[in-house]
Amino acid sequence: MIPSEAFHYNLLEHLSPVRELLDDPAVSEIMINGHDTVFYERRGHLHRSTLAFATPQDLESAIAAMAQYVGRHVSEENPILEGHLPDGSRIEAVLPPAAADGPMVAIRRFRQETMTLQHLVDLGALPNDLAVFLTEQVKRKQNILVSGGTGSGKTTLLNALAAVAPPDDRIIVLEDARELQINMPHVVQLEARPADQRGRGRVTIRDLFRATLRMRPDRIVVGEIRGGEALELVQAMTSGHGGCLSTIHASHPRDALARLETLALMSDVALPLSALRPQVASAIDMIVQVSRNGDGTRTINEVARVGQYEPDRGTQLEVVYERCVQ
Repeated sequence: MIPSEAFHYNLLEHLSPVRELLDDPAVSEIMINGHDTVFYERRGHLHRSTLAFATPQDLESAIAAMAQYVGRHVSEENPILEGHLPDGSRIEAVLPPAAADGPMVAIRRFRQETMTLQHLVDLGALPNDLAVFLTEQVKRKQNILVSGGTGSGKTTLLNALAAVAPPDDRIIVLEDARELQINMPHVVQLEARPADQRGRGRVTIRDLFRATLRMRPDRIVVGEIRGGEALELVQAMTSGHGGCLSTIHASHPRDALARLETLALMSDVALPLSALRPQVASAIDMIVQVSRNGDGTRTINEVARVGQYEPDRGTQLEVVYERCVQ
């Protein structure tokens, strides 16, 4: 068997053209748009790099090395690769012909230091009194949904919220790809898995969710709600599993509720919308809306408490915090 250190070395050798960016702790994302076009994000701002791969084949070799490292197959027939680098960075790669202009790679870096609510206060992402309020809601086992766009800081905030749970809570984390770094004494990390080349071995978030409910969770944390598992989460919340935390892509708390309803309808359970909406309103206690600002900073823009669903007026939202923009 080849030692893992050899795989690490081989992979880093293939990524040597962008090693300078990989070694920079201030770089949060590296975007390789073909072999000779590299962008990166540092402290919230995008920059174009002078670094490049010599040829498209060099970049394809790097993608093949990534695929070998994560134990997956990538080819023209299977052109999309998801995985992690040795340091935990998330990789997403697409090969031609799906990527018409040449191989594409996005590398999302994660802080080695876990961010806390106090860290976010110090960075200006939220005021101290809101951090105290959110801490109280987590300890009260409120079900909280973090809503925002790509790169808005949803995962960072989810980490910080989970970290203020009581230390004796058993927290079970479900993710498509491992990103959360919850530094608590009793955490169980579960990760979905795509099918192999023969279509075998697929494990979905929904599969993991069903297993989780039999594992005595005090809290369930879902990295991101993306599909039919939304219905399982809603039903878990309404059946006594308090303190659940998750994220969802949406630009406003009301949009987050609508998207959650849409994803729940993607389940294989034929549930009418008229029956689903009251369940969603009952399940979610609070929505925290985050955003990435023009200057690259991430902030909490709004916190809304979810009220009852009324057939003639819809689900009621009470804004308990709204960021003042000067």
